[in-house]
Amino acid sequence: MLTARARLAVLQTALVLAAGAALAGLTYLLMKRRPALVTHLDPAGPDAQGTLRLVPQPQDLRELADRVQADTLSALLPQAGLALVVVTALAAVLAWLVAGRVLRPIRVISSAARRLSAENLTERVPVTTPADELSTLAGTVNDMLDRIQRGVAERDRILDSQRLFTANAAHELRTPLTTARTAIDVTLDGNPSRDELLAMAGDVRDAVTHMQRVLDGLLLLARSQAGSGAREPADLAAIAADVLDTARERATAAGMAVHARLRPALVTGEPVLLERLVGNLVDNAVRHNHAGGHLVVETCTAGPRAVLRIRNTGREIAPEEAQTLLEPFVHGQGTRVRTDGPGLGLGLSIVRAITHAHQGNLAIAARAGGGLDITIELPPHSRAAERPARRPAAVTAQPAG
Repeated sequence: MLTARARLAVLQTALVLAAGAALAGLTYLLMKRRPALVTHLDPAGPDAQGTLRLVPQPQDLRELADRVQADTLSALLPQAGLALVVVTALAAVLAWLVAGRVLRPIRVISSAARRLSAENLTERVPVTTPADELSTLAGTVNDMLDRIQRGVAERDRILDSQRLFTANAAHELRTPLTTARTAIDVTLDGNPSRDELLAMAGDVRDAVTHMQRVLDGLLLLARSQAGSGAREPADLAAIAADVLDTARERATAAGMAVHARLRPALVTGEPVLLERLVGNLVDNAVRHNHAGGHLVVETCTAGPRAVLRIRNTGREIAPEEAQTLLEPFVHGQGTRVRTDGPGLGLGLSIVRAITHAHQGNLAIAARAGGGLDITIELPPHSRAAERPARRPAAVTAQPAG
């Protein structure tokens, strides 16, 4: 089977051969059909109007012209055939060279593609100048390779995240199971009393409660990542006000001041998930705070986005540590205010999943002096400018004296 270069060279050579044969044949026909006119000037001179006249030569001269024409035609065919062979051979050589030159970028693209693999996606095809169809093809291939590389990187990141998530989930579930199994084994080793059995039952109940909280968190995280529920208009200001009404007592009991600056921030989303988003952020800000600290919750519409921002005091966090708090089962270090038991490390992971499910952006940063500054931007509802918030623009709760 001929290669593309060979087929292109043969095609170009055939075109030259056909054009040369057509040219030689047309020349032969034109010369053959041309009458042998042999004339001379009339020796009588010009006519009355002064025009010189041509008169035929004698018969012998006409016969001589016919023989010359016949000899010329007989010599034309072999000479034209020889010239056609030479030109065709030169055309074949030039066509082969030109085809190789034209197809060189294709060979470069093919070589780069052969060198690619799942472990090596850094190869790129050189884009030649001037801009033509082949350089456009090279650019298109490079764009495709960029998309593939990003896709593979995202796949690897997701797989690594899933492996870490599975390992951490197994660890979180193994701990209460081990606790329950140990309590049962120790209690049943001998003749347990009623009090010992009740103590064992309490330990098992606590372990089951912890496992239930883990499973509930995992189910909510999966639902948040799917984001397939019904969407409707919701006001982040109203949701934040409701959440703060619930959390204010805990914050006040822990000695924290709560400041709310709530302006209308209409979005389209799942109200239950949005309420959990705000609730997790507020709960995290209270849980990881300290006595005498504060919590600031703001909502507004900034440009084309609805904004929720939560800032809190707390322990000092390294800037590089802040991003890791968004991963499942990652617990921060240091002293925390724990008003309802230890957290599972799923709160901020659920917040990130809900934000992404609503096509939003999440930014987290460590604050100077301690605490976090978390900003969430969501696409606004189409009629955001027409719907007022259901809560006052600013609410402040001071800690109990």
